[in-house]
Amino acid sequence: QEKSFTDSLASGNNYKFNYKQVILPAVLLTYGIVGLESESLKGFNTEVKEEVNEHIDDRLTIDDFSQYAPMVAVYALNAVGIKGKHNLGDRTIIMGTSYLIVAGTVTFVKSVSSEKRPDGSSNNSFPSGHTATAFSGAEFLWQEYKDVSLWYGISGYVVATGTGLFRVYNDRHWLSDIAAGAGIGILSTKIAYWVYPYLKKH
Repeated sequence: QEKSFTDSLASGNNYKFNYKQVILPAVLLTYGIVGLESESLKGFNTEVKEEVNEHIDDRLTIDDFSQYAPMVAVYALNAVGIKGKHNLGDRTIIMGTSYLIVAGTVTFVKSVSSEKRPDGSSNNSFPSGHTATAFSGAEFLWQEYKDVSLWYGISGYVVATGTGLFRVYNDRHWLSDIAAGAGIGILSTKIAYWVYPYLKKH
């Protein structure tokens, strides 16, 4: 059964900042940012691109859809009677907050980084917005369903990772772009949970 807002606040653990929660997104973001200037990481990005281009001829656009799959899964699971931590209204506040953080952050960073895409189509490669969206949804699925079954949360991260890899596969992003996108996505949802009590109250 879904917890009420009062019950969730009473438990407290869902909404308290813990530095351990930021280790993974911080590592991913650091890798992505360092990759903008590090010659060795740039070289690794190029090696990955060349390897992909050498062995893959056809592009697949599944990443345009899979980026939303973890987020949609939360609502789908609830729709079939498998309840998560929050009711429809509360989970939508959390997901909406996360999505706004992701969109704002990605848009701003793209505008100031001006990183050329691997396919040369534009200068807004860093960070990967598709990957950020996918990982924000994966963290959302993890938070809502890890107490029901770890496999729900793990599956979300598997799909998110696949989304990021498909961005490389489709020659749209460097590896460092998707690392940074993943970090932004995870951190955005964690922030959404941390500020949720304030948003709910007001």
